[in-house]
Amino acid sequence: MSANSLPEGAAVWHSLEVDKALDLLDSNADSGLTSQDIQQKLQKYGPNELEETAGRSAWEILLDQFKNIMLLMLIGVALISGFLDLMRLQSGNLKPGEVPFKDTIAILAIVILNGILGYVQESRAEKALAALKKMTSPLVRVIRDARLVEIAAKELVPGDVMQLEAGMQIAADGRLIEESSLQVRESALTGEAEAVNKQASLKLPEETSLGDRLNVVFQGTEVVQGRAKVLVTNTGMTTELGKIATMLQAVESEPTPLQQRMTQLGNVLVTGSLILVAIVVAGGVIKDGGFKNIQELLEVSLSMAVAVVPEGLPAVITVTLALGTQRMVRQNALIRKLPAVETLGSVTTICSDKTGTLTQNKMVVQSVFTNNRTFGVTGEGYTPTGDFQLNGQKISLEESPEISALSVACAVCNDSVLQKEKGEWAILGDPTEGALLTLAGKAGIEKDQWNSKLTRVAEFPFSSERKRMSVISQVQEVATGEASLRGVDPAITSFLQSEPYLMFTKGSPELTLARSTQIHLGNDTAPLTEEQRQKILAENDQMASKGLRVLGFAYKPLTQIPPEGSDEIFEQELVWLGLVGMLDAPRPEVRAAVQECRNAGIRPVMITGDHQLTARAIATDLGIAQEGDRLLTGQELQRMSDQELEQNVDLVSIYARVSPEHKLRIVQALQRRGRFVAMTGDGVNDAPALKQADIGIAMGITGTDVSKEASDMVLLDDNFATIVSATKEGRVVYTNIRRFIKYILGSNIGEVLTIASAPLIGLGGVPLTPLQILWMNLVTDGLPALALAVEPPEPDVMQRPPFSPRESIFARGLGSYMIRIGIIFAIITIALMWWAYQHTHAAGYQGDRDAWKTMVFTTLCIAQMGHAIAIRSNNRLTIEMNPFSNIFVLAAVVVTTILQLMLVYVPPLREFFGTHYLNMQELGVCIGFSALMFVWIELEKVFLRIMGKKAV
Repeated sequence: MSANSLPEGAAVWHSLEVDKALDLLDSNADSGLTSQDIQQKLQKYGPNELEETAGRSAWEILLDQFKNIMLLMLIGVALISGFLDLMRLQSGNLKPGEVPFKDTIAILAIVILNGILGYVQESRAEKALAALKKMTSPLVRVIRDARLVEIAAKELVPGDVMQLEAGMQIAADGRLIEESSLQVRESALTGEAEAVNKQASLKLPEETSLGDRLNVVFQGTEVVQGRAKVLVTNTGMTTELGKIATMLQAVESEPTPLQQRMTQLGNVLVTGSLILVAIVVAGGVIKDGGFKNIQELLEVSLSMAVAVVPEGLPAVITVTLALGTQRMVRQNALIRKLPAVETLGSVTTICSDKTGTLTQNKMVVQSVFTNNRTFGVTGEGYTPTGDFQLNGQKISLEESPEISALSVACAVCNDSVLQKEKGEWAILGDPTEGALLTLAGKAGIEKDQWNSKLTRVAEFPFSSERKRMSVISQVQEVATGEASLRGVDPAITSFLQSEPYLMFTKGSPELTLARSTQIHLGNDTAPLTEEQRQKILAENDQMASKGLRVLGFAYKPLTQIPPEGSDEIFEQELVWLGLVGMLDAPRPEVRAAVQECRNAGIRPVMITGDHQLTARAIATDLGIAQEGDRLLTGQELQRMSDQELEQNVDLVSIYARVSPEHKLRIVQALQRRGRFVAMTGDGVNDAPALKQADIGIAMGITGTDVSKEASDMVLLDDNFATIVSATKEGRVVYTNIRRFIKYILGSNIGEVLTIASAPLIGLGGVPLTPLQILWMNLVTDGLPALALAVEPPEPDVMQRPPFSPRESIFARGLGSYMIRIGIIFAIITIALMWWAYQHTHAAGYQGDRDAWKTMVFTTLCIAQMGHAIAIRSNNRLTIEMNPFSNIFVLAAVVVTTILQLMLVYVPPLREFFGTHYLNMQELGVCIGFSALMFVWIELEKVFLRIMGKKAV
């Protein structure tokens, strides 16, 4: 048979009859494949394994770090500096005690450290595919050559016949041949929490969504109950799991906004530096009339090149991001990839799953309809405390005995257990049944006590065909409160006459009501009229329209225990009790978080696999959508082209019944519209979308390993409000990064202009050596910059729209600030330099004539301290701020000033750094000139305040 005769892809197997599927794969349900068939198919389809595309090797990642334009320039500077030192060494022009090549060694050390820093951040291997591979079963039972054998899962081929039992992990996608009570947990693949009841006999439409394909099974899912025989239809990369692996590997990682801005910054700095170097060298050659001072001009150029590169900036940014991750962990957000800290601050759209993130992942009964009245129910989660309300007013159970009767049915017709663990109420079993036990608890009905009053003796279990379950209990006599009397519990007295058994039924309201002929009203039973029947159905529709999951309850007294399989006989002529409507209730803190999102210019979007009515109810309740807003289903989305989706994606805030491919398309459409997207997810199916999103957010509690490995951030509490807190922290981090970039680069521009001016105004020699410049860039700039990185947030940080993730690093006045402050810095320092040069070259000067260079060095460093104090706020004067609100800035200023003075007054350090002793008058002049920098910045704030403008 040719490959062309096979259905294209796995999407159609669910639409074929079993016999047709067996024919297409040349297989037999009883004997399986022959050995000859297996060899041919292995050659044709390959092993049943997930294939990994080759990524960058560790060496390639390391080498890529040194392609950074600033590091390349520093490497060039180091080589030229080493060459000049070698020339001086060979010609004997080294000064006494001068260490050769120290500048070269220091610069190369910085280059290597920055390269290692980048490598460590980038080399975290993507382990999402490895986590996917863990989901595949190592061994599988198949029928081959009419014998049942156990083989390695990788040897499976399309056409094999698998045997499945409870507890097994499914090793390949397949079409069910036959099954018996088969339930499969597909939550990792589809996001649906409940196990799926599979049926081999079904033939489904081709467009059936993944979660509704009840006649097929998927690789990586788990058999919870029952057994089955399965025809393998897809293996390896053609399985649904394989498709996810393909999508994962097809997603290319884009540079984060911060990485893009740093690249832009490097390009601008290096280009500007090279232009300035060319001007200085050309000016010097023209001034000297030749190349006689070319070595001095080269030394000036080297110092300028070192001055323009902010060597400490990568380390400061890394530490800032690391501190941000620590603060986020305290708010239950675990950052897996460091740049994601800043990236969060640029988010414009948050696409969130519903279950567990926006909601509590706990079913909570919201409404009860019994005795022709609708009661509201209060309370949170599984805690069995709350009130019953009628028209908003609390009512007592004595006034409405039918609530107690309905609550007994909720507790008895139930297979789950409600218990308290570590101070928290938790459910063992199905969440829906947990909600019913909680409701019963609010009515004072405890399951443990009623198990002794109504002992279960038989049951008709739930099935997807029947859509209901029934429990038969024997009525036990209990004390009635009077010593001489014994009888049944008052709550069910009206249920019985003399019958020894009670059957409670719950399930689909329509089907349960259709089997009911009477209705329980108060403490009496009456015939069920057509008018009552229509009213019950209307209430059922009303509850469902609000997104509630609705169950109907009924009972029937019995004189005997029904035999097994007699449900059709005994589940007739029921007495109707009422409707119970429940919802996975929204987290109480999410409403405020959604409002905070909107205030901050961030659009929340719900993307869920749940039904559209439920999705709309929750989204409207939380403020994610308004009444009448458009909702898009997975089937509607499937019919849209990428262009149509892109046109609609800004208009839709709710997506329901979506598949993994849909999530990926939604993210891509938003990104093409220029949105910066954060996407949440917990299942394997979410991994491609998480990786594609600008910020992928996995769930820490319910999330699979695959989703966590594909993500940038993990929510430790699975809470939407935590995303908003993390976004706020991201904005604070970005604001602080801009603050210390202004601080560092403003001084760097001042350094460059000062160095460039020295030969042009006729001063002998270079005022600063590369080693001194490295000291300033790493220590004098680095320590205060780190302190500025922990500046507290501005009050309005979440009251403004996000800044564009594509804005330039120099946007919003930062570039003009750096140039303006750099020029002022240079003017102050050049004025000091001119005075210091004249002072040290005056007749009768007792000190070293090169001391002017140390005065320039010291002035630049101490001026930066005033800059650090003033730049803490863009608008508030320093005297208006609490000096202890960021104690680290004060500490950094004090420590850095002491270290700078040690370079001048401690002989070994003075000798190594090439500085000279300054007397108190010279030091005082340096401090005086340095203070002008602080005064200038404060006067700028006053001027802007008078002009009514806000600084950057």
